[in-house]
Amino acid sequence: MEYLSPLSSSLYIMQNAEHICENSDCPFNLNCWANQELTPSATDERSIEWIFVTSLLNFSFWSNSLVNFEVLFRNKTYTGYWALCAAINRALDEGPDILNPKVYQSMTVEQLRHIFRSHTAESIPLFDERLNTLKDAGKTLLEHFNGSFKNALFSCDNSAAKLLKLLCDYFPSFRDYALYKGKQVSFLKRAQILVGDMWLCFEGKGFGFFYDIEQITAFADYRVPQVLNYFGVIEYSKDLTTRILNGEEIANGSELEVEIRAATISAVHVSDFFNLCLHCISRRL
Repeated sequence: MEYLSPLSSSLYIMQNAEHICENSDCPFNLNCWANQELTPSATDERSIEWIFVTSLLNFSFWSNSLVNFEVLFRNKTYTGYWALCAAINRALDEGPDILNPKVYQSMTVEQLRHIFRSHTAESIPLFDERLNTLKDAGKTLLEHFNGSFKNALFSCDNSAAKLLKLLCDYFPSFRDYALYKGKQVSFLKRAQILVGDMWLCFEGKGFGFFYDIEQITAFADYRVPQVLNYFGVIEYSKDLTTRILNGEEIANGSELEVEIRAATISAVHVSDFFNLCLHCISRRL
């Protein structure tokens, strides 16, 4: 089945959106972002595998509990996405080798629970889904890419678009599609984050060079639109605003959710946010 690309999807959705609009007159500027201490500093093959594993598992960190999942690593605690990074880095210090597909394709429940052990009473959300995703990905790498994501990356010939397609073809957890007013649309948030992280880690060179990097868009998650709306860059309808203020859940794949995600991509693309996005392409707000 053919899907519109994330950018084409967003432009189409925003042309038809009923609940959200962009405000191109709103000034907003950020000049610099601090370097993160948990992401790889080396530009080697291990960094490729680190980016793949963290991208695989980069979903659903917040629960309805008042206590969040936290990871203690080198005397500091981390939450959200950074808790994932801290847990991966802690496992690299302690073992097992969480970056080796031969290891994680046969990962046991006990092993992964130890890797993701929390500093609080709250465990990492969707544990079973993470375990299955990790094991399936390890098997796929061993069967199709000689046991290394580096080989998958090489097969894409420095094309971001080809890498996005490969991720969706071989690793189902990266598929991020929706149906909007009769059109099949895509956002590919986590697949795009992987490409962006690779580009950032290697500074657009070597393993991180993509001749079509401009096809990567902003990442339509649940945090970025909150920031854009706060600064007035995207504006919600009265109905949508009321629903959010009342704490109503916006269903995954619903018209409202699709429009919010599309507005995020479109607003960044057509404004000065695009350069900011490329600079902090994988940093979580």
